[in-house]
Amino acid sequence: MNEQLDNEIHSIRVLNKLSQQQLADAVGVSRKTISTIETGRFTPSVVIALKIAKFFDMPLESLFKLK
Repeated sequence: MNEQLDNEIHSIRVLNKLSQQQLADAVGVSRKTISTIETGRFTPSVVIALKIAKFFDMPLESLFKLK
């Protein structure tokens, strides 16, 4: 099973007027990590995904979906 993960991080981040660095600082990762998650080059760990969902106060399924 080689599923691809799609996400709404970029659009939610922009909607909330946050930079990649601000989001990275809030969840304890590097700006590059946020960038690679947004572009789909990196699949975040469950911990990072949950931290992002908690930060935006959104269900995980609203931010991440299988393609």
